[in-house]
Amino acid sequence: MRTKVDKYTNKVGMNIKLARTKACLKQEELAEKANLSRDTIGAIERGEKSPTVYTLGRIADALGIDLYKLFVFED
Repeated sequence: MRTKVDKYTNKVGMNIKLARTKACLKQEELAEKANLSRDTIGAIERGEKSPTVYTLGRIADALGIDLYKLFVFED
């Protein structure tokens, strides 16, 4: 049974992946811009790792988007 935390972790990860692909960036490129590892980016995008707000801010900055956009979910 998935918890709400898991559900939101997955949705944030999907939004990061969507924004990354729209920006035509590979995981490695986003990781470099955000000063994170590619493995970390991959785990976040797959919903395997729940990032801190600080990490999400670094990712949003690297993507050139406002942080809140990572929390706008389409159902």
